[in-house]
Amino acid sequence: MKLPRRRQFLRLAAGAAALPAFSKMALALDYPTRPVHWMVGAGPGSAPDIIARLIGQRLSQRLGQQFVIDNRPGVGGNIATEAVVRAAPDGYTLLLVTSANAINATLYHHLNFNFIRDIAPVAGIGRVGFIMEVNPSVPAKTVPELIAYAKANPGKINMASAGNGTVSHVAGELFKMMAEVNIVHVPYRTGPAALIDLIGGQVQLMFDPIPSSIAHIRAGELRPLAVTTATRLDALPDVPTLDSFVPGYEASASFGMGAPKNTPAVIVDKLNNEINVALTDPMIKAHLSDLGSSPLSLAPADYGKLIAEDTDKWAKVVKFSGAKAD
Repeated sequence: MKLPRRRQFLRLAAGAAALPAFSKMALALDYPTRPVHWMVGAGPGSAPDIIARLIGQRLSQRLGQQFVIDNRPGVGGNIATEAVVRAAPDGYTLLLVTSANAINATLYHHLNFNFIRDIAPVAGIGRVGFIMEVNPSVPAKTVPELIAYAKANPGKINMASAGNGTVSHVAGELFKMMAEVNIVHVPYRTGPAALIDLIGGQVQLMFDPIPSSIAHIRAGELRPLAVTTATRLDALPDVPTLDSFVPGYEASASFGMGAPKNTPAVIVDKLNNEINVALTDPMIKAHLSDLGSSPLSLAPADYGKLIAEDTDKWAKVVKFSGAKAD
């Protein structure tokens, strides 16, 4: 009698041990069973919104539930981020992560969350480069000429940006720090407003996302000096990289997906796999290219490492600039 009972006990114990793994597998297979809300800390029509809608549509088709883009602009994207931090970790509230999240960790001193601690990295989506460009009236046609002009005329070059602490701002501050030049930052409320004044000559320099500037460059309204990415871009093959003149320089805006901490790994892995599959699709790649973005296909851990590296990098730049948002 003892042996059969012992065998029965071992079978029950083995079955009980297998239950968590079975439950996780069932969770991954079933997810999602209702609409998923994807928070975007920018308004409709912005680059982050367009990218989220592009990937969200593909996820809706592949997973059979609607991925609803929930725009929560304001406070540098912190409103959307906090909404996700406070959401249930069940995969039904997600965040479009941008470089603003890495910058905000230092720019804001009184956040109600710690981004790296409270948001689980899910997947990278893309990286967007910037163009270092000047008004044609500036007497510099190359980066070395601009650096020489800035050093000979400290404080006389005005650099526009889309706002204090934006990527266009800190990309310029990184250049100032590495090239050791005195250039005056002029923040605007939006990128388009800054671009209008750059074209008009009210300001002389800007680090602007490629999609919004390329038409003005081709029209001769702006002069490109360099791209901020590590390699040249197909859209502007004759424009050198800034790294060619300021070794080690690189600045770009990244996009990806995040979830509340403690979101089950099986859900994170399922979303990661679906996004990485989408990034291999020629149509998705073409749309990203039109936005000046290159695919950023990463495992969750690797994407988390990238976020941490960007946070450390921009912390140094924000401290150098003295920028504050609260």
